[in-house]
Amino acid sequence: MAASTQPEFDSIRPRLFGIAYRMLGSASEAEDMVQDAWLRWHGARRDAVDDPEAYLVRTVTRLCLDHLKSARVRRETYVGEWLPEPLPTGDGPAELFEAISFAFLVALERLTPPERAAYLLHEVFGYSHAEVGAILERSPEACRQLHMRAGRALRADRPRFDADPREHRRLLDGFVAACRAQDLDGLVALLSADVVARSDGGGRVRTARRSVHGADAVSRLFIGLARNAAGGLAFDIRAINGRPAVVATRDGRPVSVIQISVAGGRIAAIDSVLNPDKLAAVATALPADPPGIIG
Repeated sequence: MAASTQPEFDSIRPRLFGIAYRMLGSASEAEDMVQDAWLRWHGARRDAVDDPEAYLVRTVTRLCLDHLKSARVRRETYVGEWLPEPLPTGDGPAELFEAISFAFLVALERLTPPERAAYLLHEVFGYSHAEVGAILERSPEACRQLHMRAGRALRADRPRFDADPREHRRLLDGFVAACRAQDLDGLVALLSADVVARSDGGGRVRTARRSVHGADAVSRLFIGLARNAAGGLAFDIRAINGRPAVVATRDGRPVSVIQISVAGGRIAAIDSVLNPDKLAAVATALPADPPGIIG
């Protein structure tokens, strides 16, 4: 195809990245899928592509499905917990970012790849079951069933989490303040009784390899981390996956991103990403995103 098709591709690119990122939970891998889709589209015969958007969405979705086959194998040997790659985002209404929140991405991991694709394409991106069927090469009824199964699985978790941004920010600020002050009782008071803490170091950074459960255990974990943390760390609040999150930096480089999920006025989950390979997008965004320093 001619170079003049670049603007047309660029207009569709955000949607392609949005599909790929939600499918894979990785910004870097999503970029690879989008680039591969561009190369295939650029090399296709123009008379073979009636609808560029349909062609590109179909291509990037199938690329993601193929990629997930090998990704599943890699995750079976992944050291410790696997969490999605944090994605810097701008500010906006909470509902705008609901389908890109960390809690949502973690929940998507419980679905099979076809269920994930069918749910995202229909529920998030608004494609009909017939259109999803053309993308996945399945019947509309089969896609409807995939969507229903995915919805049932996600509803088991998603109703727990509130989306009130003021409540979220209040609890996040309280979490940081309690950790900085090493206030064990103050931190316990912010957490749900059944709170879960997950950490992803990818074998490159020392972290807890299993989830930690319960307000007392999670509080002791983070107070211990705060007590033992080396000097020189700065803690900023930044918009990550559409929610305020804590970004810890040393010498201007991110070393961890901590995100919370809120339910019933308390912190229900704490997800910490420390794997350097997953912090590249955050590192790139730091210079252009003025920090909100805490304390």
